Amino acid sequence: MSSLAEPVAKLVRELSKLPGIGPKSAQRLTYYLLRSPDEEAKTLAEAILALKEKISLCSICFNITDCDPCPICQDKKRDYSIICVVEKPSDIMPLERTGKYNGVYHVLHGTINPAEGRGPEELKIKELLSRLQNGAVKEVILATNPNIEGETTALYLQRLIVPLGIRVSRLARGLPFGAELEYADDMTLSQALEGRQVFQ
Repeated sequence: MSSLAEPVAKLVRELSKLPGIGPKSAQRLTYYLLRSPDEEAKTLAEAILALKEKISLCSICFNITDCDPCPICQDKKRDYSIICVVEKPSDIMPLERTGKYNGVYHVLHGTINPAEGRGPEELKIKELLSRLQNGAVKEVILATNPNIEGETTALYLQRLIVPLGIRVSRLARGLPFGAELEYADDMTLSQALEGRQVFQ
């Protein structure tokens, strides 16, 4: 990449760090931005800066938001007696798209993964348990991904929540093991929500 002008080479390097963007895609995007009107490049740069400056975590559910509490936690039409627990903020959008869920959410920001040195204390589990203390929550849906880390996290949460007398359910097995919520289609997610199972 030494033959490239330094600003071009730098943008290619930075874009290459994004997931799913290899060096060739990064180079194509860089040259696209180079050819695009100044206003388009400026708007993109401002959007990226705004993302980093104006986005924070909701103090209730820990979803990403530009207001606190987030719009879902503020929505009086939601059913606050049901909390759907997800691994990451990007898992909420596909569940919302199904139109089948009207409760609220709790984002863990990861899963238990001892191999990567991530235990329960690194997740938003304490915060979830404090939301369950007032007796208003009747059901917790564990919507962690159907893989080893997701299952481990779900079982850990189930052991903590069941003694509180709260119903704990899991998304139905419409989701194949190893799949991620973020990439599941709307129909599969709808069926998984409707067929969720109570933890035994």
